[in-house]
Amino acid sequence: MVKSLPRRSEVPAEETWDLDSLFASDKAFDEALHTLEQEVAEFQKQFKGNIQDAAAVVEVLTSYLALLEKLVPISTYSSLSLSTDQTNDEAQMRSSKFGSVSAKMSSQLSFVTSELLALPQETLKSAMKQSAEFEVYLKDLIRRKPHQLHPEVEKTLAAYSSTFSAPYGLYNTTKMVDMAFDDFEVNGQSYPLSYVSFEGDWEAEPDAELRRTAFTAFSNKLKEYQHTTAKTYDMQLQTEKTTSDLRGYDTIFDYLLFNQEVDRSLYNRQIDLIMTELAPHMQKYAKLLQKAHGLDKMTFADLKISLDPSYEPEITVEESKKYINEALGIMGNDYLEMVERSYSERWIDFAQNIGKSTGAFCSSPYGNHPYILISWTGRMNEVFVLAHELGHAGHFYNANRAQNLFNARPSLYFIEAPSTMNEMLVANHLLQNSEDPKFKRWVISSIVARTYYHNFVTHLLEAAYQRKVYERIDAGQSVNAGVLNSIKRGVLEEFWGDAVEITPGAELTWMRQPHYYMGLYPYTYSAGLTISTQVSKRILNEGQPAVDEWLEVLKAGGTKTPVELAQMAGVDITTEKPLRDTIAYIGELIDELVALTEEIEEVAK
Repeated sequence: MVKSLPRRSEVPAEETWDLDSLFASDKAFDEALHTLEQEVAEFQKQFKGNIQDAAAVVEVLTSYLALLEKLVPISTYSSLSLSTDQTNDEAQMRSSKFGSVSAKMSSQLSFVTSELLALPQETLKSAMKQSAEFEVYLKDLIRRKPHQLHPEVEKTLAAYSSTFSAPYGLYNTTKMVDMAFDDFEVNGQSYPLSYVSFEGDWEAEPDAELRRTAFTAFSNKLKEYQHTTAKTYDMQLQTEKTTSDLRGYDTIFDYLLFNQEVDRSLYNRQIDLIMTELAPHMQKYAKLLQKAHGLDKMTFADLKISLDPSYEPEITVEESKKYINEALGIMGNDYLEMVERSYSERWIDFAQNIGKSTGAFCSSPYGNHPYILISWTGRMNEVFVLAHELGHAGHFYNANRAQNLFNARPSLYFIEAPSTMNEMLVANHLLQNSEDPKFKRWVISSIVARTYYHNFVTHLLEAAYQRKVYERIDAGQSVNAGVLNSIKRGVLEEFWGDAVEITPGAELTWMRQPHYYMGLYPYTYSAGLTISTQVSKRILNEGQPAVDEWLEVLKAGGTKTPVELAQMAGVDITTEKPLRDTIAYIGELIDELVALTEEIEEVAK
C-alpha cells in the first residue's frame, strides 16, 4: 500500500547517495566556487586578445579545459543536492548562487570561442595537428562558425545564461515545491497522493477504482497549475525561437538538431513511422490489457497496469543486485566492478521523500563516478529502470576514462542507446532462464510495458506533440494551456484510435515531462532503443565479438557522430530498416503475449 512520503531528513542514510566525493561539505563547495571565480578572472586576463597562432590555440585550450574540469564537480554538487529535495531552502539558494556565478564566468570565458573563430581556418587546422586532443573540439567549432555572433553579443548572451535557463527551474519549483496533493478517497477510505507515488505506484495499481480515482485526483491538481506551467513553457519556447533567429538558422528545428549532428529526416522518420506503424501493435496490446483485467472499457488511466498483477514480483534493493549482475555479466568484469561500486559506495539514491525529483536519471560528472537517482518502490520492473540508468553510468564510466572532457559526451541522438541496451540485456537474460509460461509472459510484458512503452510510446508521443508545438512557434505563434491541451489530446487520440478512451486529464500529461526544457530530447529515446534493439540481437547471436564492439562504441564518447557510432556497432541508421525491424519486433512480442495468455487461460480452465 502506498504510504505518505517522509521528509528528506527522515530517510535512512543507506538509501541515499553520498556526495562526499564531490564535496565533503557545503563550505568546501563555496570555497571551490570562489577559487574558480578567481581563476577564471586570471585566465581572462592572461589570454584575452592574445590568441594569435596555433601554439597559442593549444595553450589556451589546455588551460580552458582545466577550468572546465574544475567547474564540473561544482555544477554537479549544486544540481544533485537540489534534486533530492527541492523544498530545501539551502539547496535552493546554493543552486541560485551557482547559476549567477556560472553566468558571470560564462560571460568572462566567451572570448575563447569568439577569438578562435576569428582566426584563419589554417591556423585552427595547424593547432589540430599540434594537438590531436583538441581536434574534435576545433572541428566542431569550425562547423559552428556560420552561427557565431559578434563577440560582445556572445558575451552578453552568456551573461544571461542563468536567465535563459530559468523556465526549467520555474517548472521544477511549481511541480515539486508548490504543487501539494491532497489525499483521495475511495469507499470511505483515504489514500495518500504525491507525484512520486502516482508515477511509481498508483498508475500501476491493479484495482481499477483506486487507479482511476488516483488519476482523476492527480489530474485535478495538475489542472490548477496548467496556466502557470504553460506560461513557463512558452517562455522556454520563445527563448529558443529568438536564439534560433539570432544565430541565423532556417528553422528552430535546425537550431535544436544542430548539436545532435543529425538532419531533420532522421528526426521526422522516427516520429512518423512509429505514429503510423507502431500504433496498431500498441492498440492490440491495450485491448489485451482490457481483456485480461475484465475492464468495461480501456481508458488512458489504465495503460500502465501489469498484464498479470497477480504475478508481479516484489524485490528489495539488495535482491536487485543479483539480477543486475547476472544480466550485465556479459559486459565483462570492469563493467561489473562499476555496478558493484555503485551499490557499495552509495552512488545511487533509492529513497522516496518529499521534494525529490520524479522519475530517474544518471549524472556522470567528468573526473568522478556517476550518480543515479531513482525512487525505489519495490516493484520488479524497477530492475529495468535501474539497469537503464546503469547503462548511462557504464557509458560515461567508459567514455570519461577514454576521452578528455571535450570529447566524452556524444550526441543527444545516441545518448539513450547504452541505457536501453541494458534493459534489453536484462530481458534477454530473464527469458533465457525460464520456460514457465507465466514468468515468460511477465518478462515479455515488462519489455513491452516498461522498455518499449516508456521509450517508444510515452516519449515518442511526447515527441510528436513537441513537433507540433515547435511548428507553431516556428510560425511566429505562442502557446497557452488550451493550445497545449488540444495538441496533446489530438496526438493521443491519433495514436490510440478507438482502442483507448482518452479520458479527461490525459491531455495534461504535457505538464509532467521535464524533457521539454531540454530541446528535441524525447524522440531520442526511441532512436536509442532502435540502435540497442539491433545490437542486443547481435549480442544474442554473436556473443563476445558484438560485446567487444559495443564497449568500443561506449569508449568513443563524442569523437564520432551518431551515424558513425551506430555503424561501429553494426547498425545503419541512415536507412529505415533498423526502425522497421524494431517495430516488427515489438509486434512479435505482443503477438507472443496474446498466445501465452491464451495458453495460460486454457490451462486454468
